[in-house]
Amino acid sequence: MFKQYKLRNYKFILVMYVMILNVIGILLIGSAKPSVQSKQILGMIAGLTIMVMLSLIDYNFILKFSWLIYFFMIGVLLLVMFAGDDAGGAQRWFEIGSFRFQPSELAKILIILFFAYFFMKHEEKINTPKVLILSFVLAGIPLALILKQPDLSTTIVTALIFAALLFVAGLSYKIVTGVLAVSIPSAVIMFTLLIQDKLPFIKSYQVTRVMAWLYPDDYPQASMQSRYSMYAIGFGGILGRGLGRGTMKYYLPFSTNDFIFGVIGEELGLVGCGLVVFLFVYQVWRIFTVAQHAKDKLGSYMAFGVGIHVALQVILNVGVATGVLPNTGISLPYISYGGTALLLQLCEMGIVLNISRQIPGRRVRIGDSSQKSEHEEHRQIHAA
Repeated sequence: MFKQYKLRNYKFILVMYVMILNVIGILLIGSAKPSVQSKQILGMIAGLTIMVMLSLIDYNFILKFSWLIYFFMIGVLLLVMFAGDDAGGAQRWFEIGSFRFQPSELAKILIILFFAYFFMKHEEKINTPKVLILSFVLAGIPLALILKQPDLSTTIVTALIFAALLFVAGLSYKIVTGVLAVSIPSAVIMFTLLIQDKLPFIKSYQVTRVMAWLYPDDYPQASMQSRYSMYAIGFGGILGRGLGRGTMKYYLPFSTNDFIFGVIGEELGLVGCGLVVFLFVYQVWRIFTVAQHAKDKLGSYMAFGVGIHVALQVILNVGVATGVLPNTGISLPYISYGGTALLLQLCEMGIVLNISRQIPGRRVRIGDSSQKSEHEEHRQIHAA
């Protein structure tokens, strides 16, 4: 379960970048809404503690319980449908006192863990109809439960994580080409039906979000969030107004969550926005590097899944805050206020640290079928 590692193998650079992003988030949350800053600090401390613990536990031991992880995920998603708290027409949370837990956030990381194991076990038959159908069924069940809440944005992010894992697991390019040939025109047709409000599984407020993005002047109330966020970024200029000196945060809804990037733009300016984006780009690159160097495919797939998850959330959050994308309700990793999301994002980083600490001397690339056991790797290194 616990393995002995050398301290020099610990990726302190990843920990440092995560800490910087956390501190930036705490400072901005304190500026936008001081009353919740202490909760974010407690969430960071708890998350960092779990992150360190997970970095010490062999991930191969954790994935011995992969099917238990999967059925636990299904159970929690079912439970929230019947016993969860309803807020704004969505039943997505468990509320215990002042603590709110969102199972769909947990589902993202559990999807990564389960399908990393599943695709590793079936790597030789990944392109067979039996394995492909089974993988889509296993992914479709939690996706359907998340969509039912309803939580379309989380459904899309989780589906993209699954698709990315399937691709790196060795999905045939012929299949990929065929899927793209069908999905691209299908997406165009669905988007056309969406703006006409003719998709039965899309709620009216979701249609309004898209229409407000396309025609902001015709939907002034629905487009207010994105417009105020862009105003805030514009007011900040190059260097920003200074921490705590922004004013748009008082008018910007969800200034500590979905639109915290707007607060960054106003108070820290273009320089602050650039710094935050750079930190995320560097972090994702380092995570992908861990995936490329991992000792086995299980570690490769898990690290790659985490990297894709972080990248998707950053792209979606920044895209919404700058008006490039319609409002999705996706938070900015490590920075946005939210106990469940922060805790689970730090758990993901603990898994990446765990994988990085077990990297052997020889590089292992995703898709390399000639991987050797850890014992053989170390024996060859010492023999050299």
